Amino acid sequence: MTSPTEEVPPSALPVRTPGSEDLARYPFRSPPGDPFCLFGPADRAALAAPVVPARLPTGRQVWLFTRYQDAKEILRSDAFSSDVFAPGFPLPMGPPPDTPDWRRGALVWMDGRRHAGQRRLIAGEFVMKSVRRVEHLIAGTVDEVLDVFEAAGPDADLVRHVSLPMPSLTLCDVLGVPRADRDFFQRRGEQMLGWSTPPERALAARAELREHLGSLIRAESAAATRSDTMLGRLVADRLDTGQADIEDLTGLILQLQVAGHETTADMISLSTLLLLRHPEHFAALRTDPASVEPVLEELLRYLTVIRLGTPRLALRDVEVGGHQVRAGDGVFVMLAVADRDRAEFGADAEIFDPGRRAHANLAFGFGPHQCLGQSLARLQLRLLLARVARRFPRLSLASDAPPTANRLPTIVYGLTRLPVRW
Repeated sequence: MTSPTEEVPPSALPVRTPGSEDLARYPFRSPPGDPFCLFGPADRAALAAPVVPARLPTGRQVWLFTRYQDAKEILRSDAFSSDVFAPGFPLPMGPPPDTPDWRRGALVWMDGRRHAGQRRLIAGEFVMKSVRRVEHLIAGTVDEVLDVFEAAGPDADLVRHVSLPMPSLTLCDVLGVPRADRDFFQRRGEQMLGWSTPPERALAARAELREHLGSLIRAESAAATRSDTMLGRLVADRLDTGQADIEDLTGLILQLQVAGHETTADMISLSTLLLLRHPEHFAALRTDPASVEPVLEELLRYLTVIRLGTPRLALRDVEVGGHQVRAGDGVFVMLAVADRDRAEFGADAEIFDPGRRAHANLAFGFGPHQCLGQSLARLQLRLLLARVARRFPRLSLASDAPPTANRLPTIVYGLTRLPVRW
């Protein structure tokens, strides 16, 4: 993240336009070493400015916004579009194929009324009341995962035994996806999101996921009775009533399956590593139940696993934080940097401190596109971290095998290995 610096008045910032030769090259690559260090010295220095002109690998010139209030303004404004198929939309590697199977149910790429209508199809399953209905399922999954983890010990890789299976099993349970399919969904999700995946493999993985989800929805639709799962309720409430078709539901669930797994898995591993570096807070999870909520919110703020900025296309001329954005400009909202904004979170925003008020973090985004599954993710993290602290009070990092971080410029960041012992 950005390192602490003295506040520079806007008038003192160097004027750099997207035509300058000194444009930052975006996306930034994380340096080797500390898993929590996302940016090298030069990139950290650039990101100290409220607005950073940058160039994408495609040659497209864009603006990176780093301040908390500017991030919220852009994400809630209808002056900016999320439609990746719009001419000029800023994407590091270019747009996805403009075909119906890519457009249908793709909430993150929709705007306005169309987005609101599609979101309503599934939003009811993710309100807090609905999520609490499956809390017993998630609690059971936590215990099941930790049983396997314990049996693998007293030395084990927490990523392999906890971080990866936990969200995968939870999503399979909640959606009604057979558990036997968890490895299939997990692997295809990694292939879709990983920058090291060849483009043809990423496209094939997405097609395989979509085809399999479609077959599950068709099977639910053909059944004599609806299952008591999210999939069953969506078919009953949306498909049977004609409010949506199979392609819509397939696209919606595809997004949930992939995005919900990757972000939660990375939060589990990074949160555990950070807590092991701060043993007093790890111990508090075991001895003081009231500490769980503030610790979780500070973890979300401090980690903010969305490594890449959130892209938007300006639809009209607009001023953001005193900076003029022209219609057609591409912008990226740097959530991970905005969640370290000293103006919002204090002069020590670079420090992990569960004592601060961190509930307004941007870990799940903001505005109309704020993450639908945030209540489910929070519940998983809350239950899991507290149980890990209670069941493994002597958990520590393995001295002979350091954690291994994903250093590729993927959408989210996390650990590929976290060797621990107890």
